[in-house]
Amino acid sequence: MPDTGQPLRHVEHVMGTVFSFDIRDRPTGAIRSALGEAVRHLHHVDAVFSTYRPDSHISRLDRGEIRLGECPAEVHEVLSLCARAAHRSEGWFSPFPTGALDPSGLVKGWATEAASRILLEAGARNTCVNGGGDIQLRGRPADGAPWRVGVAHPLRPGALATVVTSSHELAIATPGTAERGHHIVDPHSGRPVTAFASLTVIGQRLTEADTCATAAFARGDGAREWLESLDGYEALAVLPEGQEWRTSGFDRYGR
Repeated sequence: MPDTGQPLRHVEHVMGTVFSFDIRDRPTGAIRSALGEAVRHLHHVDAVFSTYRPDSHISRLDRGEIRLGECPAEVHEVLSLCARAAHRSEGWFSPFPTGALDPSGLVKGWATEAASRILLEAGARNTCVNGGGDIQLRGRPADGAPWRVGVAHPLRPGALATVVTSSHELAIATPGTAERGHHIVDPHSGRPVTAFASLTVIGQRLTEADTCATAAFARGDGAREWLESLDGYEALAVLPEGQEWRTSGFDRYGR
């Protein structure tokens, strides 16, 4: 059960964004140690995968300076997950969105989920790990109370598009244009996608929810039908003119 004492919280600036940890279990030595391990893992991921760092393994691999076999094992794992996501999405998710190797559409969600798992393995069963707006939830924040996560409205500063509630493992991924503009591109044309202001996808695990959100955003007008065809995922879209649509089961989680 969640501890009713003071939550253990931490904020870390890494990977070009802000990660926050909210741990509601009793903060044992093992959990505090796991929090430090999770933070170190995020910095390691940044060193390996950042496309903005010329010395990262992913940058050197893209330039042909090293081979895949010379990279850390995480690179092979991430590229395998990218290949699976590309197949599942019929090519709308791509680790080569503009021609260069760039698995960023998967890495942040994957790293956030891994950080959450490190905490879980240390005994923290009631946690919220937020990686720049992409969130992995576990358990509850307090006895009998669910997590309540507000999703910012992309067109109305200070307003919420929805509030997602959860008392179990749940992931929330929300690509949008509010902070970074039209940064998701159609991998088939290389042009920025303008069909959405934001697209929130809910699933169980963040790695998959994040790639589904990126693929659906890139897909544009066909996103709703594709998301409805997937088991275990729901979505809320906000269109550039302010209209919204939701998949058929989204209201089980968000209002």
